[in-house]
Order: sequence, then structure tokens, then C-alpha cells
Amino acid sequence: MVSAVLLASRGVPVTVLEKESGPGGKVRQIGVGGAMIDAGPTVFTMRSVIDDIFEAAGARTEDYINLHRADRIARHAWGLEERLDLYADHEKSVHAIGEFAGTKAAAGFRSFSKEAKRLHDALDRPFLRGSKTDPLTLGWRMGLRGLPDWMTLRAYTSLWSALGKYFADPRLRQLFGRYTTYCGSSPFQTPATLMLIAHVEAQGVWAIEGGMSALAGAFEKLAKEKGVAFQYGQSVSRITVRDKSATGVELATGEWLAANKIIFNGDPAALASGLLGDDVAPAARQVPEKARSLSAMVWLANTKTKGFDLDHHNVFFGSDYAAEFREINNGTPPSNPTAYVCALDRANGKPAGQERLQIIVNAPANGDRHQYSSEEREQCTSNMLERLRSCGLELDNPLPHHLVTPNDFAALFPATGGALYGRASHGWAASFLRPGSRTAIRGLYCAGGATHPGAGVPMAALSGRLASETVLSDLISTPWYHRKAIAGGMSTRSAMTRASG
Repeated sequence: MVSAVLLASRGVPVTVLEKESGPGGKVRQIGVGGAMIDAGPTVFTMRSVIDDIFEAAGARTEDYINLHRADRIARHAWGLEERLDLYADHEKSVHAIGEFAGTKAAAGFRSFSKEAKRLHDALDRPFLRGSKTDPLTLGWRMGLRGLPDWMTLRAYTSLWSALGKYFADPRLRQLFGRYTTYCGSSPFQTPATLMLIAHVEAQGVWAIEGGMSALAGAFEKLAKEKGVAFQYGQSVSRITVRDKSATGVELATGEWLAANKIIFNGDPAALASGLLGDDVAPAARQVPEKARSLSAMVWLANTKTKGFDLDHHNVFFGSDYAAEFREINNGTPPSNPTAYVCALDRANGKPAGQERLQIIVNAPANGDRHQYSSEEREQCTSNMLERLRSCGLELDNPLPHHLVTPNDFAALFPATGGALYGRASHGWAASFLRPGSRTAIRGLYCAGGATHPGAGVPMAALSGRLASETVLSDLISTPWYHRKAIAGGMSTRSAMTRASG
């Protein structure tokens, strides 16, 4: 939808095809116990990315969604008496860590924060907000002044190993290592470069009134104001190609729509697997199962809570982080899991009575080859509830909930096995292996969380912006387009954005 908004704002006619009944894709809601619960992303950071998109479309974010910055980033627990809050105010976090783990830990946090900021600032413009690149071109983009940073990006050290130099307390290594799960990866295999994610969150976590679905609705409203046409309940079965150039899409109904510019925002693995036709398979590379990012077991519950004083974002850590990821690597959900709990209604204070929860436990992306039995689902639920109870959080028993498994994610996002973030960020080269906006098929582009620069709402939005800029660049380079643009007004042949759900 970001691509649609930005292209339409430049006068390009855009049609969005969406197989689901409404906008958002992974940003979606599911009804449980009479309440609609967010079933996708819940953490909103990098507000400036969204503000820039609205501004580029001649609009203001605050005219479409209501936002407020959270004072507390997240609440963390390891047991009944082991709790730690991190704050938007850096000094409050330093003090909290000192109280939790001592003065050396507080000093380590200062050093860690400084290094995370350095890495973020070095890579923000040339990599995160720039088009897909390679290591050498990245160095060129960073320039002479950035050469020291380019030479010290810490790509060859695992994050877990690097964290040991800042934190002797294993609980703090666990806390800051968890940030790699934001891009579906293991801290034991992810480069230390990704400590920059901690700085992203430290810059601010925002709550959106109405949840993340309100953001999808805001983009839909803005897109319609710019003239974008939406067709919901329309599944694309094939992208048609002639002479290695996109010519249109064939719907599941058999209808064919002409388009010489197509943005695909499903996982590029679906293209590589030939699920949209063999002619577009060269557009992306196959992702080996071992290279997939994490999937998840996700419980959506409308329940009463007692004991633990929940915040909006909460993490209940398991006792052995290495064992969790070993089990996932071996194809099974962790038996002693770390559980993230988003208490959706706590963004606006403590609710009375029942409250809506989204609870996430990491799981292997094997939903295309392993069918989770009712016994496995019940065991995962039992393990999750035991983790919450060990930290003092009690939920209704039995818990009224809807459980989403890797099988469900594999069905929703074809060719992924349920991987939620595309390719895992394992190894120094992984970030350079994500597909970029442009593909090997002329007129076919990619956008979304599995495309450069990566997973998460702001990263997906940036990928949409990069795709729109690439389309515009290709249009402007076309002689017939250039003449019409100079004459006043941008006119193109059919352009299309395809949302895959």
C-alpha cells in the first residue's frame, strides 16, 4: 500500500489486488470471544519512516492515525522476583539495569547502547533506506568519512558472542539477544551488526489507537484519496510474461488484467517456486529450508489476567535460551519457551475485566512438511502457560483462545513453510541475499518484509517506498513517458500493485 500511495501521488494509475477481504496482509485481526485481536505485527518503531511517506503524499500522519509514544519500551521477567523494565528515557533504563544487575551491568549497557547507535547511524541511510547493495558498494556509499565504520560493522562476530563483552549477566544477554527475533533470526547465528535493532527501539516505541490495523486502514484511506482502485477477494494465479517482460496478471477467476509494471509483495519465494507461473521463477532465488527465518505459535486470547502487572509489551524468558534455538533448529517448538505477550488494551491503561492478548512463541518454519497434531498444539499451549505462571501471570483456565501455527502461516504465505520474515539474517552475507526491488523480469518488482531492507513494519514500508522509486525511475527512462511528464501531468500505461495477504 505504501507503493500504491506514493505512485498514485505522482499520477500513476494503480490497482491493488488483494486475496483477503481487506487491507493489511500480515497486519490483520482475528475475532476471539467477541473481540477483534491483532494477529500480526504489534511493535511500531521508526515513526519518521511513516511520517515521511505521508508527507511525500501531501498528507500528515496525525490526520489519519492517533499515536502516542510509550514511556516504557517493554517489561521483562525471568521469574517471580526477576523483573526489568526498559524505558524511552535512556537514563531511566541505565538506572533500572543497575538496580537489576549491578553497576558493571549499567556501565555495560551504556557501552552497548553507544555501539548500537554507531552501527545504526552508519547503516541507516546507505543500507536501510537505500536500494539493495553489496558489501563493496555499501562501502562506496558510506564514503571516506564512513570508512572506519564500514571496516568495523562486526559482521563476522555473532551477536551472542558480542553481548558477552558488555554483559556478564546471562539474563541481559538474553534480553538484548532477543532483538534478532524481530527479523526471525537466532542471536547465536546473527552478526553482531544487528545490535542496531536495540537502538531502533530505544529511539521510541509508539502505540497506535486501534492497533496496527489502524495503520493499514490509514494507508488504504490515503490511497483511495489518491485514486488507487482496490479489488479485494482477488487471488492472482499467474503473472504473464513476454520476452522476459511482465505483461499482466491472471486471476483465479480466469480474468486477465494487462499491466507492464507489477509490484509483488508476497514472499519472493513464491515467485522462485513457480507458484505464479514458471515464466517468473527466474525473478527470485529459492530459499533453502535451513535458511528460512523463524515461524511462530501465536495465541490470540480474550481473557482475564491476574498476578503479573502487564505492560503493553512484555517478555517472559525461558531458562535456557541456547536450548530453545537448538530445539527450533531441530524442527520442534521449544519445550521451555520464551513468550512475548502483547497486552493490546494496556496501551491506554489497565482494562477492567477481560483483555485482549497476543502471545508469541518462536517456532520452526516447517509448516509445509510437518502437520502439528492436536497433542502438539496442546503441549505447546501448556508449555507457554507454564512459562507465564512461573513469572506470576495467571490467565483464565481453560484459556479461551485461537492458536495460529506454522501450518496456518504456510497456507497464508505460500512457499515459506510459515517463515514470517523471509530469509533469516544468519551469517555475514545474509542481509545482502534478500531480493531487492527490481527483479530479473522487466516490469516485475518486489516489496514487503521478505525484501530488502528486511522485516518489520518500518522496514516493509521502506521496501514499498524503494519499489515505488524504482518503478518511477523506469517509467521516466521510457521516452514516451518522459515526453508526457514534461508536457505537464504524468500518464502511464497500466501500473499495478499486488498485495498477497
